[in-house]
Amino acid sequence: MIIIPARLASTRFPQKVIADIGGLPMVVRTAKRVAHLDRVVVAADDEKIIQICKDHGVEAMLTSTTHKSGTDRIHECATILNLDDDEIIINVQADEPFIEPDVVEVLMQRLQTLQKEKEPFIMGSCYNSINAESAEDPNLVKVVLDSDNNAIYFSRSLIPYNRSGRANYFGHIGIYGFSKKSLQEFCNLSDAPIEDIEGLEQLRAIHHQKKITMIKVASTGFGIDTKEDLARAIEIFL
Repeated sequence: MIIIPARLASTRFPQKVIADIGGLPMVVRTAKRVAHLDRVVVAADDEKIIQICKDHGVEAMLTSTTHKSGTDRIHECATILNLDDDEIIINVQADEPFIEPDVVEVLMQRLQTLQKEKEPFIMGSCYNSINAESAEDPNLVKVVLDSDNNAIYFSRSLIPYNRSGRANYFGHIGIYGFSKKSLQEFCNLSDAPIEDIEGLEQLRAIHHQKKITMIKVASTGFGIDTKEDLARAIEIFL
């Protein structure tokens, strides 16, 4: 199951999820990129998004306008859909119109493996290698890993600090996966102070000592965080 949370009133870039990219609204283009992998539902906070999705043959569901995060939004959607506790749910961000289907698929497979291994909490995401210049960008979230490829920390700041001159930088890709049971557990956790400081909801899990398994992928896709990103995306489809 793939659920795409879509919020019209984005703080940094209002209505970006319905911005036109090569003749398709961003959220629709994102949904169609992964539609062949599994059932896709857009969980939206506004009827305008619902109607746009319906006009393009994309399943969509209206959710609350008060959710703090996209993960809380997909949890409401999964609850309304009455998904089984063992259903693997992939959260693809609406502003990722270039997400590679292979990335989504490898995350699905990894979470299914964790499920077979009876891990108590199943949450995962992806990352790729980035250069030092890209790592300076606060719009690109960085991740530091432990020896088992679980996330230690995510930050908009440059991490790790390159005192030795030998640092490798990893960029977080905007995709998450959970089992339905773990998704519910995550959403029932109390907010973490660091989650609000960084503006990164995944830090809630780390704060509560939950493992986030990370998968390294070779991804050239990029999220649309700014109007400059949108202009770059539009150029690709010219």
